[in-house]
Amino acid sequence: MLNNIGLPGLLLIAVVVLVLFGRGKISSLMGEVGKGITSFKKGVKEGTDEIENASIEDDTEARDVTPAKEKDKV
Repeated sequence: MLNNIGLPGLLLIAVVVLVLFGRGKISSLMGEVGKGITSFKKGVKEGTDEIENASIEDDTEARDVTPAKEKDKV
């Protein structure tokens, strides 16, 4: 259904949206979308950095936790 919209259809939709909402409302909405995308990218980057740092810290703090064997068990 949406495969056959084409350029004239997209232009018609854009004009209708512009008439209904106005230029100011659309520009503020696009600004908020841009801020959301930026925030999402920042969160993803911080998450991957946190995972990488956690794996590095795990390697440096690895130690043997097996109990020591007692020689003289009764």
